[in-house]
Amino acid sequence: MLTALVTVAGLYVLAAAVLALSQRQMIYHPTTAPTRVLEAWAQAAGLLPWRNATGQRIGWMHRYPTGPAQGQVLITHGNAGCAVDRAFYVPVLQRVAALDLFILEYPGYGDRPGSPSERALLAAAEEALGCLASDQPVYLLGESLGSGVAAYLAGRHPERIAGVLLIAPFDNLTHLAQHHMPLLPVRWLLKDRYPSDRHLAGYRGPVAVLLAGRDEVVPTRFGRRLYDGYAGPKKLWESPQARHNEVYDQPARFWGEVISFWRQHSVGLGQ
Repeated sequence: MLTALVTVAGLYVLAAAVLALSQRQMIYHPTTAPTRVLEAWAQAAGLLPWRNATGQRIGWMHRYPTGPAQGQVLITHGNAGCAVDRAFYVPVLQRVAALDLFILEYPGYGDRPGSPSERALLAAAEEALGCLASDQPVYLLGESLGSGVAAYLAGRHPERIAGVLLIAPFDNLTHLAQHHMPLLPVRWLLKDRYPSDRHLAGYRGPVAVLLAGRDEVVPTRFGRRLYDGYAGPKKLWESPQARHNEVYDQPARFWGEVISFWRQHSVGLGQ
């Protein structure tokens, strides 16, 4: 009996150690590619390089093609893929509003130098927000892990953010990670926590939330907790049959409803 207990305890400690050492590899799943490949993908999608003040490419952009834009959307994508993968947002958003789109690339994703971590992603988001025009409203679209980045920006810079859309969000990554690893002391080991609930407490603008009813990665209860705890203007949509990677495929009506919701509660987009 004692030998068995020691063995089980040893295996438990080993599992916790593996989690502690490899947690970022478990959270972040970047797609990387040579610059020439990414540029070819971007060109095929109609995206242009988005650069910071020093000329470093920090993502991709698509200007509104048929006149002056009435707002800017900063997109913070999820934990997999890379920024150029999110070109599908261009037609669905620019079809319903005069918006310039900016897709942030994270350190360690695409061909951007660095390694992904909460600190690195939030610093990249801060820089990206600073690169946007100050005379136009800024809207945030954050998906999955990127919802934590968007919530941070909204809470940290509420005066700059005119509206937010969070797709498949969670209230706190610690809670979500504990759900997936119920037997391990996740809250003691996790380095990157993305406390979206705390960040959004500093924001009072419109927050739209889209949930996937069959989400196997971020179960809907975590997004509902975030939504229920938010005190500002809010609106909830749910795709009952959608899984985590299917929820982004929404009809034009949905995107128009999000824009209308933003219009009702913030300045910009033609008001």
